[in-house]
Amino acid sequence: MTAKYLVTGASGKLGQSVLHHLTETYKVAPADIVAASRKPAALATWADKGVQTRAVDFDDIASMEKAFEGVGRVLIISTDTLDRPGHRLIQHKAAIAAAEKAGVQHLLYTSMPEPANSPLLFAPDHEGTEAAIKASSIPGWTILRNNWYFENIFLSAGPALASGHWYSAAAGGRIAHIARDDIGRAAAAALIAPSDAKMIYTLTGANSYSHADIAALISAAAGKEIAVVEVPLEGLVQGMVGAGLPEPVARVYASIDTMVGVGGLAQVTTDYKTLTGLEPQAFEGWIKSQAGALKALIN
Repeated sequence: MTAKYLVTGASGKLGQSVLHHLTETYKVAPADIVAASRKPAALATWADKGVQTRAVDFDDIASMEKAFEGVGRVLIISTDTLDRPGHRLIQHKAAIAAAEKAGVQHLLYTSMPEPANSPLLFAPDHEGTEAAIKASSIPGWTILRNNWYFENIFLSAGPALASGHWYSAAAGGRIAHIARDDIGRAAAAALIAPSDAKMIYTLTGANSYSHADIAALISAAAGKEIAVVEVPLEGLVQGMVGAGLPEPVARVYASIDTMVGVGGLAQVTTDYKTLTGLEPQAFEGWIKSQAGALKALIN
């Protein structure tokens, strides 16, 4: 083995958080870590610290086989390839096959809550990836079903604060948001865990919130009232198209509200504490800490 742990997507925000917690929180020696990315030049700061950096392209199985060679435990951060339906699943299956060929002993993957039979349009990517991991010959695996990040609220907060209206097709459903940095900490903890068991963790915040709850918190922090307006799903889609989104993308985003409405993101678990020994960051406190950024969104 030339290294113990490898993180894909290492130049992204979640990958950077995982690397931070590996080295700073869990004091893993940099020489035991491989940071892999399509943009290895963006990892120069980590290379200066002694972390190995490798190029990896999820559309090039040979690059993955080379990147995974000699590594015991690999964290696959799901790719962001959503422009072609099913392409991300092809990428993930190729990564699993490369890990098998490279002799990886434990594979970790960032999934989503309840991917089976979900109305979310990209849920089949996660469901199929989980199935491929379970069917593989890799001795151990860990699936991290991550709830929506706190940071995702900015996708809705900007238009809502600008207009004073949050258009929702979620029918009062709830979301158990969790901070992206908490996901990074939990993923790092799972990556270095001594166990080679086959495990699934659903990582959530301590509470769940409806769009009305979230709008009230944002309103208080930003100093501008937001009214939640319930609309039919098709109305939500057409509103996003009217705002300039391509219709296929609008339908993907709208399907998130459908999933929220059926309770797909409402479950609250203690899995984060199981992995880290800590309570997750509080959503209310985080919203308050973002007051300046939220106020800047008001037109």
